[in-house]
Amino acid sequence: MKKPVLVIMAAGMGSRYGGLKQIDPIDNEGHIIIDFSIYDAIEAGFEEVIFIIKRENEKEFRECIGNRVEKFINVRYAFQELTDLPEGFAVPEGRIKPFGTGHAILACRDMIDGPFVVINADDYYGKHAYKMMYNFLCSQQDDEKYRYAMVGYVLENTLTENGHVARGVCEIDKNGYLQNINERVHIEKRNGGAAYTEDEGESWTVIPKESTVSMNLWGFGKSVMKELEERFAPFLEENLVNNPLKCEYFLPSVVGQLLDEEKATVEVMKSMDRWYGVTYREDKEMVVKAIQKLKKEGLYPDYLWR
Repeated sequence: MKKPVLVIMAAGMGSRYGGLKQIDPIDNEGHIIIDFSIYDAIEAGFEEVIFIIKRENEKEFRECIGNRVEKFINVRYAFQELTDLPEGFAVPEGRIKPFGTGHAILACRDMIDGPFVVINADDYYGKHAYKMMYNFLCSQQDDEKYRYAMVGYVLENTLTENGHVARGVCEIDKNGYLQNINERVHIEKRNGGAAYTEDEGESWTVIPKESTVSMNLWGFGKSVMKELEERFAPFLEENLVNNPLKCEYFLPSVVGQLLDEEKATVEVMKSMDRWYGVTYREDKEMVVKAIQKLKKEGLYPDYLWR
């Protein structure tokens, strides 16, 4: 059985943050969030990483992170191209936004030949997540259904003080399997709890703070590539008409379809680790303090790549 590969989605524009946030240092030694993700993944057993990036960011990205880690893990690059669309489709005039996480994963479809883990570039997930996922992918294979996994986080551990976040809110059955995932693109702290809006703040729906949410840490077999590819054209057919400049092909939405069709199971492994991420520039200070604390506790050396 092939060893799982780590896939890091780093092609996001960082529009809310202002700048290429994936390569902004978060400690005095010049490390970025991805450094810690890769360090934890190597510790868990991963031997290869694929960065999904924009082609125009390649030089900067290699200099900032790729060249530094390639002595410790096999590094490859995939490019999320706006023009990578199914036959018969063209990029809508004026569109500059990538087509979302499902489209990003398709960028490495020709490089994946076995199980893989997907993470966001700008999220710190904690060591436990990689160990759980690596062990799952080394022991599970598709049978009459696709056997996938997700690491879930407690909603309260994933919110920011500085604005709103997008989270996949999960419904989980009593055996720990994902039943449904609802993508909420505007969740924020409100009145001592959390709530989401779908009408730009005119109305709010409370979400329990202990809800399990997806932070886009998924474990898949290569079977998911076929599903992503086959479902992309129907998605574009339906969504380009109404929202040509901003519609996004979300990875969790495809997973939800597979669950509805009973083609897949998704085991939800819960992490009690605190998630850290930089959605807004103001979030950076919190992440810097958290990494300092983890270093003091001995979880990381001062310099990761020596």
